[in-house]
Amino acid sequence: MKIRRIVAALGLGLVMCAGAQAKDGGDQYPNGAETWLGGAVPPPGNYFINYFGYYGGELRDGNGNKAASGEVDAWFNAFRFVQTTEHKIMGGNWGWHVIVPLVHQKVDLFGSKSADGLGDITINPFIVSWHAKNWHWAVGLDVNLPTGRYKEGDARQSIGANYWSFEPLFGVSYMGDTGWELSSKLMYNIKTKNKDYAGPAGVGSYASGDEFHLDYLVGKRIGPWGVGLSGYYLKQTTDDKINGQTVAALGGFWSEGRRGQVFAIGPTVSYTTPSGVHLTAQWNHETQVENRFEGDKFILKLIMPL
Repeated sequence: MKIRRIVAALGLGLVMCAGAQAKDGGDQYPNGAETWLGGAVPPPGNYFINYFGYYGGELRDGNGNKAASGEVDAWFNAFRFVQTTEHKIMGGNWGWHVIVPLVHQKVDLFGSKSADGLGDITINPFIVSWHAKNWHWAVGLDVNLPTGRYKEGDARQSIGANYWSFEPLFGVSYMGDTGWELSSKLMYNIKTKNKDYAGPAGVGSYASGDEFHLDYLVGKRIGPWGVGLSGYYLKQTTDDKINGQTVAALGGFWSEGRRGQVFAIGPTVSYTTPSGVHLTAQWNHETQVENRFEGDKFILKLIMPL
């Protein structure tokens, strides 16, 4: 689910004023969404997962300084259905999932506008999970679909990224006998082009750079409760390009590629009911940010067997 920066869907950018242009296309996956049980896919069965949260931040340039303009406030709710089957692939259980995000966002980028609607839907037809005593791990391939609303030339009214992306992933969890949990989900996002980009030179194609990112958790369970630290890290690995030409970093020169990065950390708590319903809450504060928004994210998550 890259719900635009979980913000599920923040089509950032497309506007260039006073030399400051936001990145075209926001996150389609909600960074930080998979912390507790990040690599522990549930046993065979059907499951409903709900993510509800808020993100607010200010745009940062290539030096980590506040940009000339750029603020965002976004509320989101994402519905996820997961099925784990009895079918085996290399000894692991095969499963699949679909994620449908809804977003309300307000973006101020040399003027403020709001948008509501469906974000970019994520499907994964290939999830394989393994379990061995204290260790749990899984691999998969998320496909992010350009289903969200997209307003050519105005990111403030865009909820979707307007491109497909493909994201191989690996999740792993260690569940210790004394209640300690270490979990991480590693992903690499490979993006196609937005062919409806409208910039100062007219309509063309915008290729957002690929990204490596991960969610993480260090937590301790005490009875049905759990407390810990969780967060995420993202590093863009290739440059953004307009019609094949490298896009300058915000506040930088044209030769400097616009590569985003962020690190976030914060407290988290979990609670598991006797019936197996799992509830988590977390706050993540972002730092070390370049070429993207920097702010705070709050997520409430529900995992419920059907």
